[in-house]
Amino acid sequence: MGWVKLRHFVLDSFPKSDFPQVLQAYLQGRGEGKVEWQFGTLFVCATPIGNLGDITLRAIEVLRSVDLIAAEDTRVTLKLLNHYGISKPLVSYHQHSPSKRLEWLLQQLKDGRNIALVCNAGTPGVSDPGVPLVRKALQEGIRVVSIPGASAVTAAISVSGMDAQRFVFLGFLPRSRKERKELLDKVKSLPFTIVIYEAPHRLKESLGDLLEILGDRSVALCRELTKLHEEVTLTTLSALRNRYEKETPVGEFTLVIEGAKGESREVNWDEIDEAIKAMLKEGLAVKEIAKEVATKFGIARSEAYKRTLKLFGS
Repeated sequence: MGWVKLRHFVLDSFPKSDFPQVLQAYLQGRGEGKVEWQFGTLFVCATPIGNLGDITLRAIEVLRSVDLIAAEDTRVTLKLLNHYGISKPLVSYHQHSPSKRLEWLLQQLKDGRNIALVCNAGTPGVSDPGVPLVRKALQEGIRVVSIPGASAVTAAISVSGMDAQRFVFLGFLPRSRKERKELLDKVKSLPFTIVIYEAPHRLKESLGDLLEILGDRSVALCRELTKLHEEVTLTTLSALRNRYEKETPVGEFTLVIEGAKGESREVNWDEIDEAIKAMLKEGLAVKEIAKEVATKFGIARSEAYKRTLKLFGS
C-alpha cells in the first residue's frame, strides 16, 4: 500500500498497482497539484558482534518501529529480538538469496514500509551481503539511514596498540591461495595498518602466506571480541604461525597487522632494467617478469609491468 499527497488531499488505502488510475482520475480536469509519492526508509542497523549488550538505544528504537526486518540469518536475529522483547516480521536476505527477494524488499520500501537491514554481527555492508540492497535503494531514490554501532574492525583496532590514523581493511582473505597472495602483494609496501578477518579453518594457511608476503611483522590477534573467551594478544606473525601449528584455532579472528616500515631505499632503475633485459632474453613472459622484478626490487608490480612492456617493445 502507498499514499499520495496532492496539496491538502490525501489518497490512501489503495494498492500501488492502482496508483496511476487513481492519480489520473483525481487530476482529470484540474491542471494543477504537486504529486509526492512517499517511499519507506531503509535503516542500515548495526547489531552486537558478540555481547548482546553492545547495541545502541537508537538501534533498539528502530528495530521496534520498523515494519519488517531483513536479516542475514533470521535465527541469529531472532535471539537478539527476543532478548529485547521485540516482535517484528523477519525476512531472510543473504548472499544466496534469489534476486526476486531483493526486488520484493525494494517494492516494500516503495509501498511506504520501513525496513531495518541487519547482519549476523556488526554493521551491514562491511564484509556482509547487504551492499546490493543499499545500492539499489539509493539508485531508486529511497532514503537510506545509517544506525551506527558495533563493528569488529574498529573494535579490534582500538585494542591493538597499532597506529590507526590510516589503515587498510581487507575483510576475509580470498579462499584461493593464488588470489590471496596476489592481494597481499598489492598491500605489502603500504605503510598503513592492515586489518583482516579470518575463519579458524583457514587461519593456519593464511598466516603462512602473510609471513611469506609481508615478512615478520607485529600483529595483534583479536579473537572472540566481546565474548566470554575474548583474547587480545600482541605478537608477531612468525610467533602466531608457530602457535597455531601446535594449537587448533577456535573462534572468530580479526588480525591487525603493522604496515610496512617507513624507511625507503633509492631505486636503482639501471639495475632493474638490466634484470628485465636478461629475463626477456631468456624468453620469459612480460607478466612473469613483472612479478619477479616487483618481488626482487620491492617496487609496485604495475610499475614493473610498465617498465617491462616498454623494454619488450624497444
